[in-house]
Amino acid sequence: MKKLTLPLTDEQINGLKAGESVLLTGTMITGRDAAHKRLFELAEKGEALPVNIDGETIYYVGPAPAKPGYAVGPAGPTSSYRMDKYAPKLLDMGLKAMIGKGRRNDDVKKAIVHNHAVYFAAIGGAAALIAKSIKKTEPICYEDLGTESIRMYYVEDFPCVVAIDSEGNDVYER
Repeated sequence: MKKLTLPLTDEQINGLKAGESVLLTGTMITGRDAAHKRLFELAEKGEALPVNIDGETIYYVGPAPAKPGYAVGPAGPTSSYRMDKYAPKLLDMGLKAMIGKGRRNDDVKKAIVHNHAVYFAAIGGAAALIAKSIKKTEPICYEDLGTESIRMYYVEDFPCVVAIDSEGNDVYER
């Protein structure tokens, strides 16, 4: 199992192969479809985004409320296909990695290769386990979206699998 520090470097991304298990430590942002739609609409208008996505990893999550002693409640991945309409544009703007669950469409795969990025799959059904790796959370923007707002997470040993590597190899097609 590879241990990686976020934000990811191009060298780290080069070394990732579809199917590898990894543990991520560092900072990532969060966002689901409602937040993606807002970012996409701003980008389409040529307006500045309220969050710097250049070099970032985004986790598709809308966690449950936190229990005492935890930064977040159960925080399992959202189905990634819901972000497929928006992901290529955000990758073109510098996003380096995405974390979710399930297949991605061909446009997203092409954008991953074109932008030398990576797509990780988090373990669906393991929301409570994943929440243990999230040590701190801070709001960034779109707080009106509640748990779907964009937040900054500090994670330690966040478990996931390389689902699509920077060469376009896809575990869902093996």
